[in-house]
Amino acid sequence: MKTNKLMIMGICLLCTACGNKGKITYPEAERQDVTDNYFGHEVADPYRWMENDTTAQVAAWVEAENGVTDAYLQKIPFLKSLNRRLTALADYEKMGMPFKKGGKYYFFRNDGLQNQSVLYVMDSAEMEAPDALQRMQKAEVFLDPNKLSDDGTVALTGVYFNRNGTKMAYTISRSGSDWSEIYVMDVQSRQLTGDHIIWAKFTGAAWHGDGFYYSGYPQPKEGSELSGINEGHTVYYHQVGTPQSQDRIAYQDKRYPQRFYTASTDKEEHWLIIDEDGADNGNRVFVKNLNQQNGTFVEVASDFRYRHAIVACLDEDIYMMTNEDAPNYRLVRFGISQPKRWDEVVPESKNPMSNAQVIGGKWILTYGQDASDHAYIYSMEGKKEREIQLPTFGSVSFSGEKKERGCFYTFTSFTFPAVIYRLDVETGESVKFRTPQVAFNPEDYICEQLFVTSKDGTKVPMFITYKKGLQRNGKNPVYLYGYGGFNISLTPGFSPYRIPFLEAGGIYASVNLRGGSEYGEAWHLAGTKMQKQNVFDDCIAAAEHLIKEKYTKAGKICIAGGSNGGLLVGAVVNQRPDLFGAALPAVGVMDMLRYHLFTIGWNWAPDYGTSADSEEMFKYLYAYSPLHNIRNDGTPYPPILITTADHDDRVVPAHSFKYAATLQASNTGNAPKLIMIETKAGHGAGKPLSKVLESQTATWGFAMYELGMQPKWE
Repeated sequence: MKTNKLMIMGICLLCTACGNKGKITYPEAERQDVTDNYFGHEVADPYRWMENDTTAQVAAWVEAENGVTDAYLQKIPFLKSLNRRLTALADYEKMGMPFKKGGKYYFFRNDGLQNQSVLYVMDSAEMEAPDALQRMQKAEVFLDPNKLSDDGTVALTGVYFNRNGTKMAYTISRSGSDWSEIYVMDVQSRQLTGDHIIWAKFTGAAWHGDGFYYSGYPQPKEGSELSGINEGHTVYYHQVGTPQSQDRIAYQDKRYPQRFYTASTDKEEHWLIIDEDGADNGNRVFVKNLNQQNGTFVEVASDFRYRHAIVACLDEDIYMMTNEDAPNYRLVRFGISQPKRWDEVVPESKNPMSNAQVIGGKWILTYGQDASDHAYIYSMEGKKEREIQLPTFGSVSFSGEKKERGCFYTFTSFTFPAVIYRLDVETGESVKFRTPQVAFNPEDYICEQLFVTSKDGTKVPMFITYKKGLQRNGKNPVYLYGYGGFNISLTPGFSPYRIPFLEAGGIYASVNLRGGSEYGEAWHLAGTKMQKQNVFDDCIAAAEHLIKEKYTKAGKICIAGGSNGGLLVGAVVNQRPDLFGAALPAVGVMDMLRYHLFTIGWNWAPDYGTSADSEEMFKYLYAYSPLHNIRNDGTPYPPILITTADHDDRVVPAHSFKYAATLQASNTGNAPKLIMIETKAGHGAGKPLSKVLESQTATWGFAMYELGMQPKWE
């Protein structure tokens, strides 16, 4: 290997006043002679060494790349004023929905610029008083995760109370990693019990008696904690007051090491439910009666092609959402004695069902209609009673008890910060409970929904948000965001970080690509495996539509996405670099030939397929893989800022490292091809607000600068 001495800080950065016309000298990245053979096809992988991201060579390259990127960003004239504006927009009190446990109400609140939101507690009588909102301001702190670390990089990722609310288990993540640790707190004394679980992952804490079920993996080898493949997911039972070494195995299946096994219990701790995921687009479900001393697991859903979710257990009746024989989902009921005899409670609708809850002796069902949530109240027998009227298109979530007619719900949209409502499920009456105060006027903006015709004639929905008075003159900058995968619906939601772009005359466009769940399982499957090109075609069609309708023009669009959305950005830029003026691929899946070899990448195979499946699948993946299709013929690419993090063990940073090195070594014009690697951060969840503000300033600043915007704020 070459020496690392060339990879030092202070590498020359040569650029003109307009950064995207200058030439940048990038850190040297060694090219090694590494080749793989796929069904007789040789594929070079010269930056394979970057997959071992704990080496000194990688660390030196990362440090040098961050130096170049930081120097470039600091030349953006409005970067500091943008940071001040973003900070002001983020500085508002954020409050979560109250939820009831053990006769008390709990809720999360952030006073504005706290790195992590704090968990508060108050008596039920106070929450039910007419002046409940005022009383919440004086509620007691129950757990403050900001005290778990000096820099806010330890995040509280879940809280789990036992049946009577006397104990609470909570999960934390360090530096954004998917690895979880579990602690237990005595609710009355607020003291930790001494219990500490490590190497847990993709888990909560499902209480039963004096202990709880959780899922974890064997301890990884030293040095591979954040990149080694995860195999052998197992459900354990931990008895409070005993060491983790004494935890017993509650469920495992050694035949299938590359699957997930997660546990949950109902509120009464009557039923233990095991979900088995990772073999196809669906899951299997097993149920065990915990009231029977020698009870065994009963399989209640067995076909991995379909997704099933148990949503309520009422005595001996178990209720489940399923898309088996119902691509848009239906609600069924069964008893454990006849688990495969499903009685239909609510049949499939023309719109996909996305959630079902029992509150106040009623069903509250949420459906997606053209990528926007609609909520309804049904009787327990499955008869629709009324729709809950929501303010506009957006996203909704509910919190309530099975036998209490009053509940809370939150609603949010693109210019609608999350508002909390009280709902009477008997009358259907909603009353606004709390409205956040953000330093902008939502009445100044317009949100509308467009439908775009994709390459094959499919109609694809897209939301656009912009300031009133905007002229369709073909000159407006656009920020185009998409995801398109894993059955995830991209419904409207609020982010304060978009506001400066809108204030400066930009258009925020969110496109609902195939691969998501917006129109049920058929929409999902149409963007998977050898239909994945549909996702890219949909995105390209969205950009072309905005150009055709004179919202903007080619070169004035920034395309952005994270994770699977980062893959989207990389693939679409390769295919149509002429459309874009900037690109922001975040924590992206960029190497489609090797993604399944790291951490839980194997779990993405139902959506992507793998290069080992067949020669046909290999060729399909190779044809769009962002890493392998970067042009090298002088075709100009837009300015690109890649972002990743050192603790991302979901999509390992090697994807972005190899993609960046290949971009920088290829002949794609002089526009910047930069990478920003955050430290003590992961895939995104749990990131402290201080780091969020840093990254949002960098990415929005880069996008606005490269699109030629010259914003000014007081």
